[in-house]
Amino acid sequence: MQKKALVIGAGIGGLCTAIALQQKGWNVSIWEKSNKLSGLGAGIVLAPNALYALELLGVAKKVREQGSPVKDAHILSSDGKKIITLPTDLQAKKHGTYSYLIHRGILQNILLEKINDNIELHLNKELKQLKQTEQKVTAIASVGYEEDGNILIGADGIHSKVREFIFGPSPLRYSGYTALRGVCQLDMNTPGNEEGGFEAWGRGKRFGFTKIGEGKYFWFAAVNSSEGKKLNLGERKEAALHFLKDWCHPIEEVIQATSESDILHHDIYDRRPLSTWSEGRVTLLGDAAHPMLPNLGQGGAQAMEDAIVLANCLEKNPANPLRAFQEYEERRIPRTTKIVNQSRKMARLVQMESQIMLRTRNTLFRNVSAALFASRMNWVVGYKVKKKKLLYGESYFFFVR
Repeated sequence: MQKKALVIGAGIGGLCTAIALQQKGWNVSIWEKSNKLSGLGAGIVLAPNALYALELLGVAKKVREQGSPVKDAHILSSDGKKIITLPTDLQAKKHGTYSYLIHRGILQNILLEKINDNIELHLNKELKQLKQTEQKVTAIASVGYEEDGNILIGADGIHSKVREFIFGPSPLRYSGYTALRGVCQLDMNTPGNEEGGFEAWGRGKRFGFTKIGEGKYFWFAAVNSSEGKKLNLGERKEAALHFLKDWCHPIEEVIQATSESDILHHDIYDRRPLSTWSEGRVTLLGDAAHPMLPNLGQGGAQAMEDAIVLANCLEKNPANPLRAFQEYEERRIPRTTKIVNQSRKMARLVQMESQIMLRTRNTLFRNVSAALFASRMNWVVGYKVKKKKLLYGESYFFFVR
């Protein structure tokens, strides 16, 4: 039986889906609306659950070789005083691996190298419409091109056309903060260890700085702001320096060392979770299905988990994609919904502006043991996607409810 999948989007989720499906004997056609895969972006954190997924995809070794392990991580106040040292060694011992940081472009290239002849990558193919019957689904591009498949998977991000086609428009939810992100090269070490980094938390602002491999460092600044205040190229470095004026070393040096062209600016959004991701032979994956705020560092990881679970469900039900999609949703929606909701709660914790609440939060974190902190993250980072149930069960909790 010939199995043909159409994957819309060649980002991290789309490429992981293509690899997972090719492992199960599917022919895959990927549509990417851009005319080239430029490798743009900044750093991406890969917690142990992401590394588990990448092991199954056969690329974890290269990710470790080209990324950087997070062996040392601190949360500081804006003046550089330590709030908490994160239990990286304890988590690595428990889960069998450190978290890793890697440039998104490098990760994308590693995934592309894994693609074989069963996968066709079509650039400059923007989805304009789709239609389906009981037997097939058809993707239609703006350039007069169309293609049939047994199934279609929307991995086309937070602004997913596939999601809009099958469920109609739905509003984005603004996080309350905007983000500047950059990558620079510095001849220096992060505080405490050359393989790690820190976050500094201030009043309605925070800054993160981490090594991502090959002598490069990824940084971000998250600043509470009203929605829609666009910073054009040429304004971003100055804005970052202004937002973080007089913050602790080496924040100013890091920003100054970054080329203006390497600084990205985006308002940060998610969407309200859906109760279903599928209609007929079409389903969603990654940010198209469950866009989340980046506060738990799980956006990419959840797309990787989705890809493997979806491929497993299709292998179990090769002639019945509707049943496969139903099982896929049953296994993935509860987990991703909780992570979406928890990431939004974390935004309130890390972006708070009240001085009284800031002092209370920092005191709480200073008095949390490393073991307790690690245990409250197990449900996120300790999940092994090859398992049918959560590694630590469903009764998990975190600092904020």
